[in-house]
Amino acid sequence: MRIVVATHNAHKVREIAEILSDHEIVTAAEAGFFEEVEETGATFAENALLKARTVSKALHLAALADDSGLCVDALGGVPGVYSARYSGGTDADNRALLLKNLRGEKNRRAHFCCAAALVFPDGRELVVEGRTNGVILEEERGTGGFGYDSLFFSDDLKKTFAEAEEGDKNAVSHRGRAMRQLAKML
Repeated sequence: MRIVVATHNAHKVREIAEILSDHEIVTAAEAGFFEEVEETGATFAENALLKARTVSKALHLAALADDSGLCVDALGGVPGVYSARYSGGTDADNRALLLKNLRGEKNRRAHFCCAAALVFPDGRELVVEGRTNGVILEEERGTGGFGYDSLFFSDDLKKTFAEAEEGDKNAVSHRGRAMRQLAKML
């Protein structure tokens, strides 16, 4: 099946293509879709559905979108759906704000959550969620990954996502878990 991935994030496309290798995965740009879909949903699933529905309707193809983020227990789930734009600046700015907001906090439990939505031209929709648990460190460790990876110490890997090999991270990541669920459904 040909599936358009509704993102411009090369990291996501590579990870999705690896997991859904039985299908032809194309980027939104490769399929001729260049718009940015505004994420106005209150949940990860709502945002994923907004993007997938928009792209599927525009291209008349199956469209896959995800929304994911970091949810920190002591902050009531924040940054959550605002993870990418938490500080209004760069990834480094987001990490610095997170550390500032957790200064002195003993409960540093957190999880990454990913909702993935696959929308078909006939209106059928599949939505799955993946989650991975860990803690937020008091300082960054590792040079790999992106986003909050250098602060997120994975319960599964016993290291930060930024210290992990990409394959090891993908095996336990929130996005990897969501996409493997979706692959089984397909």
